Amino acid sequence: MSHDLTSALLWLIPGLPALGAAVLLIAGRRTDRWGHLAATALVTVSAVLGIAMWIGMIGRDGGARTVTSGSYRWITAGDFSVDAALRLDQLSMCFVLLITVVGALIHVYSIGYMSHDPDRRRFFAYLNLFVAAMLILVLADSYLGLYLGWEGVGLASYLLIGFWQHKPSAATAAKKAFVMNRVGDIGMVIALAVMFATFGSVSFDGVFGSAATASEATLTAICFMLLLGACAKSAQVPLQAWLGDAMEGPTPVSALIHAATMVTAGVYLITRSAPLFDLAPHAQTAVVVVGAVTLLFGAIIGCAKDDIKKALAASTMSQIGYMVLAAGLGPAGYAFAILHLLTHGFFKAGLFLGSGSVMHAMNDETDMRRFGGLRAAMPITFVTFGFGYLAIIGVPPFAGFYSKDHIIEAAFGDGGVRGWLLGGVAVVGAGVTAFYMTRVMVLTFLGEKRWAPDAKPHEAPRSMTGPMIVLAAGSLLSGGLLAIGGSLADFLAPVVGAVPEESGPLPAWFVTVIVLAVVVVGAAIAWRQYGRGDVPETAPADVSGLTVAARADLYGDAFNERVFAIPGARLTAGLVRAEDRGLGAVPAGVGAGVTGLSVLARRGQNGFVRSYALSILAGTVAVAALTLVVSAL
Repeated sequence: MSHDLTSALLWLIPGLPALGAAVLLIAGRRTDRWGHLAATALVTVSAVLGIAMWIGMIGRDGGARTVTSGSYRWITAGDFSVDAALRLDQLSMCFVLLITVVGALIHVYSIGYMSHDPDRRRFFAYLNLFVAAMLILVLADSYLGLYLGWEGVGLASYLLIGFWQHKPSAATAAKKAFVMNRVGDIGMVIALAVMFATFGSVSFDGVFGSAATASEATLTAICFMLLLGACAKSAQVPLQAWLGDAMEGPTPVSALIHAATMVTAGVYLITRSAPLFDLAPHAQTAVVVVGAVTLLFGAIIGCAKDDIKKALAASTMSQIGYMVLAAGLGPAGYAFAILHLLTHGFFKAGLFLGSGSVMHAMNDETDMRRFGGLRAAMPITFVTFGFGYLAIIGVPPFAGFYSKDHIIEAAFGDGGVRGWLLGGVAVVGAGVTAFYMTRVMVLTFLGEKRWAPDAKPHEAPRSMTGPMIVLAAGSLLSGGLLAIGGSLADFLAPVVGAVPEESGPLPAWFVTVIVLAVVVVGAAIAWRQYGRGDVPETAPADVSGLTVAARADLYGDAFNERVFAIPGARLTAGLVRAEDRGLGAVPAGVGAGVTGLSVLARRGQNGFVRSYALSILAGTVAVAALTLVVSAL
């Protein structure tokens, strides 16, 4: 596809799913019979357009690959202006392909999964809205346009997580996700304000072009605020507590949020802001710390979850931690963060859709202790889920082997004690990942049958197994295709910088051997614990303190409750009591005083020239008198 044709058609990529959402929501029940098909078709057309634009992009020279489209004046306020434009470059192209292709597969899967839901049309409208908002986020040509998509994703996630709002748990989970993301959005708003005050612009070109002229303190402040937004959207510590509860939404929502869209937005934000973070080393260190802490935090939680979807949610938290860690390493890690993001999109979407297939066959049961032995009853789900399992734990030649190993090598290559510490954390995370994912695999598909008497497990319909097979193929092939020969790193280099050639303290082959050995040990421990003995239907109560903490999500909710919720409730109660005791008259009196002053001021604005002339004369006399007095002193 030519440069000019790409520019002309670029708006269709987010526009088509946005149109689908608008039609299905406005037309309502009249679209019940065909709304799901229309929504799926529109996202599929966006995916086809994205693939065609990618083919056209790789056929052009590096300098001509960036395309902007639809630039017109959006906001004007004095000397400040913002254009509404889309920007398609190598970085945004990676996200466009991931969002539209995986999003289209999830739409197809949802046709079968939601076939008996009376509100299926509304569900597909929300899916379209989610995809459109995410596409605007990654295609925007300015931070303000990115923020527009950012808020759209927050709204759509609230609607999807709480789709079954008749369940109190779903309604609560939706509100929790919405509120915690608003905390991160405060960081985004502050970052935008500082950009405007410092650079007079919020466009990428304007901010990045002037970044070198700003002080390091200013750039650090901007980057810390961007990191706050990224922590909320990508469920990183300390704003991670919403992610597990988000499993209350339908399973396709979990796949869409955790694989292709929402949780990757924070990684995109940090990588897109590379020119700022590269000039703010303290902020880069904060990014690395957040990623390292979160990858262990999520992995530990995943070891103690019996709910299959919540175990996968904790896994997502951990895998995004790897991506954030890589992004914090600067040019040495940006490309590998995106590589792991793309491979993760395939294998994590496949894992979630596989869990939905299991739930579909087991009367919506999610407790893995009540599964077991499903490999014979659900062979396609078993194989496709197994491909995702092998990919996430990093077994060659599956996708995760290439992407995660590159991140671990880059962590060791960071240099000094810090490099050894980060590399060690990443290796330990790989071993814990192998443990909890092997636990999920064994409890679900292997061992003895632990089904409920009324359970009759069966394979999912073709509309569900088809996308699972495609994602399984991606779990096998995507890593090698993107990583071999540094193809993705070379592709992204014009946007995020080239990967440095210097090597770390350990040879790459030695790091690979260490990681694979740790993975084998982690998987073997899980097999010994869960695959060679009876699995009780209820989790044992006599467990270690770490297990208790992991079951409680390492007390993330308890921390928020004690530090924020309870003090906030007490402050509100105190203000109410003050109002009841008559202290509410104080703000009322202040308001009355301001009103009185405004009435007096209006009397001077009567429209008569003679009054204005008298005021000018009085002011002149007053200034002259003050000058004489000061001179005499």
